[in-house]
Amino acid sequence: MLFLKKKVSARRQQVRNTIAAERLGRFSLFINGPNPSAIGVLLLFMAGVIYLLGLDTQDKTVTVLFSRFKPPVELAALAVIVVLTCLGAAVYIKHYQPRIIGRKSRCLNLAILLWLLLALTRVGSMYPGWEYLATGTVIAAAMIMTIVYNQRFALGISLFYSILVCFAVDRIETVELFLTMMSGAAVCCFSLREIRTRMKLVQVSAAAALLVFIIAAAMQTIQSVPPEGFLKPALSASVITIAVGIIIQAFLPIIERVFKIATSMTLMEYSDANQPLLKKLAMEAPGTFSHCLLIGSMAENAAEAIGANGLLCRVGSYYHDIGKINKPGYFVENQMGSVSRHDQLSPAMSQLVIVGHVKDGIEIAREYGLPSVLRQFIESHHGTTLMEFFYNEAKKRQDEKMSPVSEAEFRYPGPKPRTKESAIVMLADAAESAGRSMTEATPNKIETLVHSIAMKRLQDGQFDECDLTLKELSRIEAALAKSLAAHHHGRIAYPKLNSSEDSQTRSAAVASVQQAQ
Repeated sequence: MLFLKKKVSARRQQVRNTIAAERLGRFSLFINGPNPSAIGVLLLFMAGVIYLLGLDTQDKTVTVLFSRFKPPVELAALAVIVVLTCLGAAVYIKHYQPRIIGRKSRCLNLAILLWLLLALTRVGSMYPGWEYLATGTVIAAAMIMTIVYNQRFALGISLFYSILVCFAVDRIETVELFLTMMSGAAVCCFSLREIRTRMKLVQVSAAAALLVFIIAAAMQTIQSVPPEGFLKPALSASVITIAVGIIIQAFLPIIERVFKIATSMTLMEYSDANQPLLKKLAMEAPGTFSHCLLIGSMAENAAEAIGANGLLCRVGSYYHDIGKINKPGYFVENQMGSVSRHDQLSPAMSQLVIVGHVKDGIEIAREYGLPSVLRQFIESHHGTTLMEFFYNEAKKRQDEKMSPVSEAEFRYPGPKPRTKESAIVMLADAAESAGRSMTEATPNKIETLVHSIAMKRLQDGQFDECDLTLKELSRIEAALAKSLAAHHHGRIAYPKLNSSEDSQTRSAAVASVQQAQ
């Protein structure tokens, strides 16, 4: 029997081939991307959690701990709960912190951290009176997630983790432990926005301990437990919570290194003028150092105007031009009135020298171990903008026999700013540099200058990769114009005194002028 193949038109066949190619491309992109490794880490984490929660801990011997499990039906039901909880956490991470999935090390570090805390909770649950060790592990998870990421993400992860902890201590029948853990986690998440002092973690943990004590005591009272019965567990939970804050304070440098972040306390350390790199910049490129200090003040005010990280902007500004250390004399702020060295170079060579300060800055930052959160300001403070002066000079010197000058040859290599803070530093740098060339810097002229620079960067696509809104851009303009106008404020002219006046009259005149200022 012959089977006749249905005839397909050439256009439909082309569509089918295109769809098949697109599907193959998406599959190839998925396989070669970070998703498979993230899924692998998730599966290993779920298997590890099921192993921990499935252990039968009634007999506390080490041999039984690693070999005896709960009944198969109970173990299967527990596995379903664990899988659903972990999948919910994975979806939450995918929506609110997708960069974790994009970085294998962060994904693995997060899984290992939560599993170790859960294992510690499981071991503690084997001994009566140590159930509230679970509160300490949740507080630890909440603190670390807030330090490394942000408050909302930490609160969400703490919620999912608390569900697993309730199973780890076999307290499924009551909400007492869950409320105790989440109350402490909520205090940590909402109080720990930034760490500027060494006592911050201790203060936050003390506040969390107070609320943990109140919740634990209240829940015990509801269950008709006498005061002498609930004081011990409530105090235990509070002491563990405070101890967690002290321990995390001690391990904070390790947490920063593992997750490759820099807390506000670390940024404060890098803002110290005695830092070796800043001292080198001040000695070898004093004009650039002064320029960086001014930009730091301007950028911090602009960042605070839109609720961004002002401290990060200020410290990032201090280091954004460190690449000029290698060739300080080629930049106008360090020439001190001498003849420009670019007069002896072609526009193409000048372009290479100017672009080189970005690449040199990145290499210097790596050599001195500068955190990656600060290196972003070095590589993106010019984005992919055009060096208009040298581009126009090249066009002027071009003759008919030469090929046309391309804009791409006179653009910075980028990348473009990826955060609001780096975009603010880009605008502050451009505004301050342009402001120095103004002969009569009135507030109206400064506002016009800052607005034109911001619009030029916007139309050039420099803000395409950061989530900066037009409303925020307007506030940044106003803050930068105000700071720049304050820097260019006018002064009262000192009176010119004749040489015949005696010294007493001269001193009185100078004193009156100084008092007026």
